[in-house]
Amino acid sequence: MSLRLGDKAPNFQAKTSAGDIDFYEYLGDSWGVLFSHPGDYTPVCTTELGKTAALKDEFAKRNVKVLALSVDSVESHHGWIGDINETQGVEVNFPIIADEDRKISEAYDMIHPNASVNATVRSLFIIGPDKAVKLIITYPASTGRNFQEILRVIDSLQLTANYGVATPADWKDGEDVVVVPAIKTEDIPAKFPKGYKAIKPYLRITPQPNK
Repeated sequence: MSLRLGDKAPNFQAKTSAGDIDFYEYLGDSWGVLFSHPGDYTPVCTTELGKTAALKDEFAKRNVKVLALSVDSVESHHGWIGDINETQGVEVNFPIIADEDRKISEAYDMIHPNASVNATVRSLFIIGPDKAVKLIITYPASTGRNFQEILRVIDSLQLTANYGVATPADWKDGEDVVVVPAIKTEDIPAKFPKGYKAIKPYLRITPQPNK
């Protein structure tokens, strides 16, 4: 069975480039991003892990911990990290999981046989502090991820969790947001003192509450 939004993310123990971890213990009360890549020493993956390392501060200020995964060994990861640091001008600062037996890949449905029998596709999971799956994005091996979109989605998910708002199409941090339908119009002024605009009874817009 593949994971779906709202499912509890499976816990696991793993060997990583940063030592042995328990996934839930590693996350603690933080949000998590778990993403797979098809293989070490591959070009697109090298740029992706470099970008992840470069965004260390962006993830940290959102209270997000990151883990990467492939079916390669810890020894392979260590050698490849040197190449990533050299070519991307970064210091890889997050664990890369060595899923040689593919147990984690199978639990998270990261291997799509019609794409590759052996390698993981570019799956990405955002996991909340409650350990529930909040977002799933899957890219083919040939397409590198858009990390600005990943940060945008984290911002949106955290706004929903903390303030009861949703984000409209193409929303960017700092722009107006949508009051969720569960909040009655008469309750909006107390909850959103910056004001709101009712375009339709079901479409109520308010300034981003944490700005």
